[in-house]
Amino acid sequence: MLVLSRKAEQSLIVGDDIVISVLGIEGDRVKLGIEAPRSVRVLRAEVFQQVRSANEDAAVRGARPSVHNVAAAIRNRVPAGTTS
Repeated sequence: MLVLSRKAEQSLIVGDDIVISVLGIEGDRVKLGIEAPRSVRVLRAEVFQQVRSANEDAAVRGARPSVHNVAAAIRNRVPAGTTS
């Protein structure tokens, strides 16, 4: 793992077309801005895990979960006031 220190309003570049910027630091929270092509999926780790878990559960059951069930699971696990 590469570990970098950045201050507010500083950025780093991943590959040729992804820019990650530190937008602000408030206490123990860091706000990041990510510029990436639409073809690059950018998800919070906990959302990625929920999607993967829902996919694995569906594969085991052999049935497709409804969009409403997945959305409800995500709403119940993501703290209020946060965005994906």
